[in-house]
Amino acid sequence: MNILLLGSGGREHAFAWKIVQSPKCSQLFVAPGNAGTAAIAKNINLSITDFEGIKNFILENSIELVVVGPEEPLVKGVVDYLLNQKETTAIPVVGPSQLGATLEGSKDFSKRFMQRNNVPTAAYETFTADQIDAGLAYLDTQKLPIVLKADGLASGKGVLICQTLDEAKASFKEMLLEQKFGAASAKVVVEEFLYGIELSVFVATDGKSYKILPEAKDYKRIGEGDTGLNTGGMGAVSPVIFADEAYMKKVEELVVKPTVDGLAKENIPYKGFLFIGLMNYEGQPYVIEYNVRMGDPETEAVLPRIESDFVDLLVGIGTGTLENYNLKISPDYATTVVMVSGGYPESYEKGFPISLPEKADQTIVFHAGTSTNDKGELVNQGGRVMAITGMGKSLDAALKNAFSTVENIHWEKAYYRKDIGQDILKLMK
Repeated sequence: MNILLLGSGGREHAFAWKIVQSPKCSQLFVAPGNAGTAAIAKNINLSITDFEGIKNFILENSIELVVVGPEEPLVKGVVDYLLNQKETTAIPVVGPSQLGATLEGSKDFSKRFMQRNNVPTAAYETFTADQIDAGLAYLDTQKLPIVLKADGLASGKGVLICQTLDEAKASFKEMLLEQKFGAASAKVVVEEFLYGIELSVFVATDGKSYKILPEAKDYKRIGEGDTGLNTGGMGAVSPVIFADEAYMKKVEELVVKPTVDGLAKENIPYKGFLFIGLMNYEGQPYVIEYNVRMGDPETEAVLPRIESDFVDLLVGIGTGTLENYNLKISPDYATTVVMVSGGYPESYEKGFPISLPEKADQTIVFHAGTSTNDKGELVNQGGRVMAITGMGKSLDAALKNAFSTVENIHWEKAYYRKDIGQDILKLMK
């Protein structure tokens, strides 16, 4: 079949890499894609929010399946748009409805959904600018540290963990009164801080049945030892030692089932991926957040562990036949190290030529913020530039494979964290 994939990041390169391995895929188009997807599929110069352009491209190129990678077009309603056009209504789309995407588009909406459906999560309250005094009074009652979350989409950067009450109050005012995160912080969720180890759980669902994909742990801060500013993600590890069979059974019973059942019960159309950010607190799962798509860079560690046909999975989601899909997962380890432009997540320079190793055993180089310049050279074009995934029978072997390739990739001012996976290695010892 002809498949259209929307997006341009490392997640989309991983999707493309997996899709083209399937004999079910005859032609893959990626809009807009990056330099990595250009090598294995056909990039299309089309914005992910140009819904009419997407519809016309689908019709002109006999597209039989649409896969939406990032959250922005989902939150803006691309799935509803395509399913409401008579020419495209019969074409399966992998991605939730606009209402379903509100689970990521609004932190307040998702917290209320969790409460209604008895999904374990941290205590919280939501405030707007006209409730500033009530919000400041509420902060006085909270234990430290205090978590502040911009209600809307903020590219993974709208969460602040404040260590003092003064910092929390100043940040709260900045978010609501000075629009620190733009329109995303028109509402602010004040949340109880949960201690423990974070875990990302990925679920594929067609709205009725579901499949739990390999779990992963990601690393969000720019600095080693989880210090510095939050980023979109600096690395990931899969599988995760503390997510054993007993714990994952709890996750399924306490989180996954009530979430999928809640979507059906509340008539929220959802055919897509659900990323559940969890905190393992004293052996119990608590939901930190929902994302309505696969995570990045976790996708680059999760997809290499899926052994069954990925296009069959996508078709199962899009056509409501997921219960028939037999998911096979490799026991091997996959570890991803993200290489970023110097200065990220703040301002950074781009356009530096990138040199890649000729060969990388047991390693996959996924492109994210890359493009080619007028001379045909590969250059850095974004903050997160590449995600290098190492495979191995052990975590140690997978990390060694990833880092040996990372050390042979060069461009001016490139940066990466050298401690990815080290906390898990210590737990294993």
